[in-house]
Amino acid sequence: MMRKLACADFTCPLLRHDNVLKLIAMMELQGVDVGLFEGRSHLWPSHEFGNVPQSARRLKVQLDSLGLQLADVFLQLDPDFMPYAINQPDAARRRHARESFVKTLDYAAEAGARHVTTLPGAPFDGEPHEDSLGRAGDELGWRVEQAATHGITFAIEAHVGSIVPDPRSAEALVNLVPGLTLTLDYTHFARQGMPDGDAEPLIRHASHFHVRGARNGSLQTSFKNNTIDYRRILHVMDQTGYAGWLGIEYVWTEWEKCNECDNLSETILFRDFLRSCVRSPKWK
Repeated sequence: MMRKLACADFTCPLLRHDNVLKLIAMMELQGVDVGLFEGRSHLWPSHEFGNVPQSARRLKVQLDSLGLQLADVFLQLDPDFMPYAINQPDAARRRHARESFVKTLDYAAEAGARHVTTLPGAPFDGEPHEDSLGRAGDELGWRVEQAATHGITFAIEAHVGSIVPDPRSAEALVNLVPGLTLTLDYTHFARQGMPDGDAEPLIRHASHFHVRGARNGSLQTSFKNNTIDYRRILHVMDQTGYAGWLGIEYVWTEWEKCNECDNLSETILFRDFLRSCVRSPKWK
C-alpha cells in the first residue's frame, strides 16, 4: 500500500517558515505537519489566532503553491505542557485551552487540514490520579464533539510526562473517550525501554503516525542508532488498514536532548527507508 509522507515544519526552526515549506517540497514529501506551538515554533497560536481566516488562508496559499498538503495541525499553548494542560485544575486555564482549541479547528478547516492533534493532559501533584484522568476524559470528549462538527479527526499524542505515558494507559484513555484517536509516536515508549510489541495494539487506534529514530534512554536519535522496527510497524499497518499519514518528526529543542541530530539528513534517511519498504515490503 502506498503511504503518504509528511515532514514537521518545526524540524528546521532556524529557517524562515516559507523556506521550511520549500525545503519540505524539495525533499519531495507530500505533506506538512504544522506545529502551532506557543513560544517554540514558527507559527504561534497567539499570532495566528489574531485573525484566524487570514492566517489560515495565508498558510494554504503557501502550501498550494508548493503542491503540499496539510497533514496535521498540532496545538500546544506553552513550551511547558503543564500550564495549559487540557485537564488543568484551574478552570480559567481550561477555558482558555477550550477557546484556543475551537480556533485551531477553524484554522485547520480554513487551511485545508482534516486532522488536529493535542497533548492528552497531565498528572497533577496533590490530587488523585483518577481525578486528573477523569477531567482529561471530559475535556477530550468535548474536543471530539467539536472536531466532528468541523469534519476533522481529533487525536492525542501519548508522551513522556503525560497522563498516559505508556501504551496500556494510552489505550485505556482512548477506550474511555468514544471517537478519540491517536497520533501515535513509538519514540516516547522506546525512550522508556518499552518494547515495540507493547505499542503495537495502539496502531488500530491511530489516525496519524510520527516517525523518527529513538532507543532506550533517547527520545530522538539517528537512523543508524534507532531501535524501533518501522518495517514491522508498516506490516501491521497494512494488516489493520491504517490509511493515515506517516509524519517524519525530527525536532530541534533542548528538551530531552532533541538538539543533537542532523535533522535534515535523518529526515531524508527515513524518507528513503520508508519508500523502500513500500516498494519492497519484505516483512520480518
